[in-house]
Amino acid sequence: MSTTTDSRKSAPRLTRASGLLGDRRLPVLVTATLFIAMYIGGLSRYQAYGFTDPQVFMNLFIDNGYLLVAAVGATFVIMSGGIDLSVGSVIGFTTMLTAWLVEQQGVPVIIVIPIALGVGALGGFLMGYVIHNFEIQPFIVTLAGLFLFRGLCLVISKESISISDPSVGDLAQTQVALPGGSFLSIAAVVSLVVLAIAFYVLHYTRFGRRVYAIGGNEQSALLMGLPMGGTKIAVYTVSGFCSALAGLLFTLYIQSGDPLHATGMELDAIAAVVIGGTLLTGGSGYVIGTLFGVLVLGLIKSIIQFEGTLSSWWTKIATGVLLCAFILIQRVMTTRRQE
Repeated sequence: MSTTTDSRKSAPRLTRASGLLGDRRLPVLVTATLFIAMYIGGLSRYQAYGFTDPQVFMNLFIDNGYLLVAAVGATFVIMSGGIDLSVGSVIGFTTMLTAWLVEQQGVPVIIVIPIALGVGALGGFLMGYVIHNFEIQPFIVTLAGLFLFRGLCLVISKESISISDPSVGDLAQTQVALPGGSFLSIAAVVSLVVLAIAFYVLHYTRFGRRVYAIGGNEQSALLMGLPMGGTKIAVYTVSGFCSALAGLLFTLYIQSGDPLHATGMELDAIAAVVIGGTLLTGGSGYVIGTLFGVLVLGLIKSIIQFEGTLSSWWTKIATGVLLCAFILIQRVMTTRRQE
């Protein structure tokens, strides 16, 4: 009798645990909790070194605004079940193109901006077109894009190009004042606007529902009559546009173009998306989770800087550990849903 009673009591507990593991919001909540715990830990450990200054928190957005924009674009692609390895190369090419046009050709910044965004969007469109119409794996096509755009950087110049144009300097130094004496840069504000637009598009528009549907089950989406080709091409176009925009923001941040800029940044963007809770297989995730993923990576860098005794390579080590942990969480969640 007691054995039967115990089994009845344990059954609801198992059901609740299974329901929690199957909740799509779990990875985002874990990431948000991790960020809050890390930030509180930083406040307690580095209080005497100025970590409590509100500007330290705002610097997470200032120093990682370009990565947030790139990660938002990568979120669209990964949500649809794809991958984009060309992100870092497009960012690097944008810095080179911008620096070359502004500094060496004398083109006004107001004209360079749409040119750079158009080139990035066109590159994403072409990769999406090839992926869909020739049925080639996104890994291969975007890897080709990675080499193409990195090679184009060297075609422009093999050396770094510093930007001395005053209009670029003015944009880079512009600050948006906030209560408490803190501020945000123009790049940080732009990144938050991009995040808000992406949140609305993914969660409140027909296009966003298509992205989720295609990533969740491509065959079911096809049977429902969803425009597979147009949606796939669109997500890569969005990723290319966001990568170019991230390149412009990175140019403001660094005020130069270099063939080696943003090398490997596509991996940082993918890591932020995965740590933010988006499934690598697609169909599940939230763009707000990508924000927390970027903030976690940025906070790791800040803590290492405040510690002062750790090498910057610890950032990569910590990122690798977090990636493994969140991939395991994704695996458990996927298994629970299949059951």
